[in-house]
Amino acid sequence: MTTREPRRRGRRTTGEDTRAALLTAARVEFAERGYDGATVRRIAERAGVDAAMVNHWFGGKAQLFTASLDVPVDPGVLVETVVPGDPERVGERIVATFLRVWDSASGGTLVTLVRSVAGHPAAARMMREFIVRVVIGPVVGRVAPDRVEERAALVASQVIGLGMIRYVVQLEPLASADHATVVATIGPTLQHYLTGPLPAGSG
Repeated sequence: MTTREPRRRGRRTTGEDTRAALLTAARVEFAERGYDGATVRRIAERAGVDAAMVNHWFGGKAQLFTASLDVPVDPGVLVETVVPGDPERVGERIVATFLRVWDSASGGTLVTLVRSVAGHPAAARMMREFIVRVVIGPVVGRVAPDRVEERAALVASQVIGLGMIRYVVQLEPLASADHATVVATIGPTLQHYLTGPLPAGSG
Protein backbone atom coordinates (compact mmCIF):
# COMPACT_ATOMS: atom_id res chain seq x y z
CA MET A 1 0.00 0.00 0.00
CA THR A 2 1.43 3.34 -0.98
CA THR A 3 0.93 6.51 0.92
CA ARG A 4 0.22 9.76 -0.84
CA GLU A 5 2.77 12.45 -0.24
CA PRO A 6 1.28 15.32 1.78
CA ARG A 7 0.52 18.43 -0.27
CA ARG A 8 3.07 21.12 0.28
CA ARG A 9 1.65 24.22 1.79
CA GLY A 10 2.55 27.73 0.72
CA ARG A 11 3.54 26.86 -2.83
CA ARG A 12 1.35 27.96 -5.71
CA THR A 13 1.30 25.28 -8.38
CA THR A 14 -0.80 26.93 -11.07
CA GLY A 15 -1.10 30.30 -12.73
CA GLU A 16 -4.71 30.56 -11.66
CA ASP A 17 -3.62 30.21 -8.04
CA THR A 18 -1.23 33.10 -8.53
CA ARG A 19 -3.87 35.22 -10.22
CA ALA A 20 -6.41 34.53 -7.47
CA ALA A 21 -3.86 35.34 -4.77
CA LEU A 22 -3.04 38.64 -6.45
CA LEU A 23 -6.71 39.58 -6.67
CA THR A 24 -7.28 38.78 -3.01
CA ALA A 25 -4.21 40.76 -1.97
CA ALA A 26 -5.15 43.66 -4.23
CA ARG A 27 -8.63 43.99 -2.75
CA VAL A 28 -7.14 44.25 0.73
CA GLU A 29 -4.39 46.69 -0.24
CA PHE A 30 -6.66 48.96 -2.27
CA ALA A 31 -9.27 48.99 0.50
CA GLU A 32 -6.69 49.79 3.18
CA ARG A 33 -4.43 52.21 1.32
CA GLY A 34 -6.44 53.52 -1.61
CA TYR A 35 -5.36 53.46 -5.24
CA ASP A 36 -2.42 55.85 -4.80
CA GLY A 37 -1.18 54.27 -1.58
CA ALA A 38 -1.26 50.68 -2.79
CA THR A 39 1.80 49.55 -4.72
CA VAL A 40 2.44 46.62 -7.01
CA ARG A 41 5.31 45.53 -4.77
CA ARG A 42 3.18 45.46 -1.61
CA ILE A 43 0.36 43.62 -3.35
CA ALA A 44 2.79 41.00 -4.67
CA GLU A 45 4.39 40.61 -1.24
CA ARG A 46 0.99 40.07 0.36
CA ALA A 47 0.17 37.47 -2.31
CA GLY A 48 3.54 35.75 -1.84
CA VAL A 49 4.59 36.11 -5.47
CA ASP A 50 7.06 38.12 -7.51
CA ALA A 51 5.97 41.62 -8.48
CA ALA A 52 6.49 40.73 -12.15
CA MET A 53 3.43 38.51 -11.91
CA VAL A 54 1.20 41.59 -11.72
CA ASN A 55 2.27 42.68 -15.19
CA HIS A 56 2.18 39.10 -16.44
CA TRP A 57 -1.40 38.47 -15.38
CA PHE A 58 -2.96 41.91 -15.47
CA GLY A 59 -0.71 44.30 -17.37
CA GLY A 60 -0.25 46.79 -14.56
CA LYS A 61 -1.69 48.41 -11.45
CA ALA A 62 -4.71 50.01 -13.13
CA GLN A 63 -5.78 46.77 -14.76
CA LEU A 64 -5.32 44.88 -11.48
CA PHE A 65 -7.47 47.48 -9.73
CA THR A 66 -10.19 47.00 -12.33
CA ALA A 67 -10.01 43.22 -12.03
CA SER A 68 -10.15 43.40 -8.23
CA LEU A 69 -13.48 45.22 -8.50
CA ASP A 70 -14.76 42.72 -11.08
CA VAL A 71 -15.83 45.53 -13.39
CA PRO A 72 -16.38 44.57 -17.06
CA VAL A 73 -14.33 47.35 -18.60
CA ASP A 74 -10.74 47.72 -19.76
CA PRO A 75 -9.62 51.31 -18.99
CA GLY A 76 -7.12 51.31 -21.84
CA VAL A 77 -9.72 50.22 -24.37
CA LEU A 78 -12.16 52.76 -22.96
CA VAL A 79 -9.77 55.65 -23.53
CA GLU A 80 -9.03 54.58 -27.09
CA THR A 81 -12.75 54.18 -27.76
CA VAL A 82 -13.85 57.51 -26.33
CA VAL A 83 -11.08 59.98 -27.13
CA PRO A 84 -10.61 59.63 -30.93
CA GLY A 85 -13.11 61.53 -33.03
CA ASP A 86 -14.81 64.90 -32.81
CA PRO A 87 -13.51 66.55 -29.61
CA GLU A 88 -16.87 68.28 -29.14
CA ARG A 89 -18.66 64.93 -28.82
CA VAL A 90 -16.47 63.18 -26.26
CA GLY A 91 -19.25 63.57 -23.69
CA GLU A 92 -21.67 61.71 -25.91
CA ARG A 93 -19.16 58.92 -26.49
CA ILE A 94 -18.59 58.54 -22.74
CA VAL A 95 -22.32 58.12 -22.11
CA ALA A 96 -22.74 55.73 -25.05
CA THR A 97 -19.80 53.58 -23.92
CA PHE A 98 -21.01 53.55 -20.33
CA LEU A 99 -24.48 52.41 -21.36
CA ARG A 100 -23.15 49.74 -23.70
CA VAL A 101 -20.82 48.24 -21.10
CA TRP A 102 -23.29 48.21 -18.23
CA ASP A 103 -26.37 47.22 -20.21
CA SER A 104 -24.45 44.22 -21.57
CA ALA A 105 -23.78 43.18 -17.96
CA SER A 106 -27.36 44.03 -16.95
CA GLY A 107 -25.90 46.51 -14.51
CA GLY A 108 -25.07 43.65 -12.16
CA THR A 109 -21.61 44.59 -11.00
CA LEU A 110 -22.49 48.27 -10.87
CA VAL A 111 -25.52 47.57 -8.71
CA THR A 112 -23.38 45.59 -6.28
CA LEU A 113 -20.74 48.30 -6.13
CA VAL A 114 -23.17 51.17 -5.65
CA ARG A 115 -25.15 49.36 -2.96
CA SER A 116 -21.97 48.49 -1.07
CA VAL A 117 -20.87 52.13 -1.07
CA ALA A 118 -23.60 53.33 1.29
CA GLY A 119 -22.44 51.40 4.33
CA HIS A 120 -18.78 50.75 3.64
CA PRO A 121 -16.30 53.66 3.49
CA ALA A 122 -13.60 51.45 1.97
CA ALA A 123 -15.94 50.41 -0.85
CA ALA A 124 -16.88 54.05 -1.40
CA ARG A 125 -13.24 55.05 -1.72
CA MET A 126 -12.49 52.18 -4.11
CA MET A 127 -15.41 53.06 -6.35
CA ARG A 128 -14.58 56.76 -6.27
CA GLU A 129 -10.94 56.15 -7.14
CA PHE A 130 -11.84 53.63 -9.82
CA ILE A 131 -14.21 56.02 -11.58
CA VAL A 132 -12.12 59.18 -11.18
CA ARG A 133 -8.57 57.90 -11.55
CA VAL A 134 -8.80 54.73 -13.63
CA VAL A 135 -11.77 55.29 -15.93
CA ILE A 136 -12.59 58.99 -16.21
CA GLY A 137 -9.24 60.55 -15.31
CA PRO A 138 -7.28 59.28 -18.34
CA VAL A 139 -10.03 60.51 -20.68
CA VAL A 140 -10.26 63.94 -19.08
CA GLY A 141 -6.48 64.24 -19.09
CA ARG A 142 -6.50 63.86 -22.86
CA VAL A 143 -9.20 66.43 -23.66
CA ALA A 144 -9.59 68.94 -20.82
CA PRO A 145 -8.03 72.38 -21.30
CA ASP A 146 -7.47 72.93 -17.57
CA ARG A 147 -8.51 71.91 -14.03
CA VAL A 148 -8.31 68.22 -14.86
CA GLU A 149 -9.07 66.85 -11.39
CA GLU A 150 -12.11 69.08 -10.96
CA ARG A 151 -13.46 68.19 -14.38
CA ALA A 152 -12.90 64.48 -13.73
CA ALA A 153 -14.86 64.72 -10.48
CA LEU A 154 -17.73 66.51 -12.24
CA VAL A 155 -17.88 63.90 -15.00
CA ALA A 156 -17.73 61.11 -12.42
CA SER A 157 -20.62 62.63 -10.49
CA GLN A 158 -22.76 62.51 -13.61
CA VAL A 159 -21.74 58.99 -14.58
CA ILE A 160 -22.23 57.56 -11.09
CA GLY A 161 -25.56 59.38 -10.81
CA LEU A 162 -26.71 57.92 -14.10
CA GLY A 163 -25.73 54.44 -12.95
CA MET A 164 -27.55 54.88 -9.66
CA ILE A 165 -30.77 56.11 -11.27
CA ARG A 166 -30.81 53.70 -14.21
CA TYR A 167 -29.70 50.47 -12.53
CA VAL A 168 -30.24 50.77 -8.78
CA VAL A 169 -33.20 53.11 -8.22
CA GLN A 170 -34.57 52.27 -11.70
CA LEU A 171 -36.33 55.59 -11.95
CA GLU A 172 -38.48 55.91 -15.04
CA PRO A 173 -38.37 57.02 -17.75
CA LEU A 174 -34.54 57.05 -17.51
CA ALA A 175 -34.32 53.40 -16.44
CA SER A 176 -35.75 52.13 -19.71
CA ALA A 177 -34.85 55.01 -22.04
CA ASP A 178 -33.09 54.00 -25.24
CA HIS A 179 -29.40 54.76 -25.59
CA ALA A 180 -29.86 57.51 -28.18
CA THR A 181 -32.16 59.46 -25.86
CA VAL A 182 -29.85 59.16 -22.87
CA VAL A 183 -26.79 60.11 -24.92
CA ALA A 184 -28.51 63.13 -26.45
CA THR A 185 -29.75 64.31 -23.06
CA ILE A 186 -26.73 63.75 -20.82
CA GLY A 187 -23.89 63.96 -23.34
CA PRO A 188 -23.91 67.78 -23.58
CA THR A 189 -23.68 68.09 -19.81
CA LEU A 190 -20.62 65.86 -19.73
CA GLN A 191 -19.14 67.80 -22.64
CA HIS A 192 -19.47 71.03 -20.68
CA TYR A 193 -17.75 69.43 -17.70
CA LEU A 194 -14.97 68.22 -19.99
CA THR A 195 -14.20 71.23 -22.13
CA GLY A 196 -16.57 74.09 -21.29
CA PRO A 197 -15.77 77.10 -19.11
CA LEU A 198 -16.01 76.50 -15.37
CA PRO A 199 -16.97 79.21 -12.86
CA ALA A 200 -14.01 81.21 -11.63
CA GLY A 201 -12.84 80.26 -8.18
CA SER A 202 -14.56 76.88 -8.11
CA GLY A 203 -11.31 74.99 -8.55
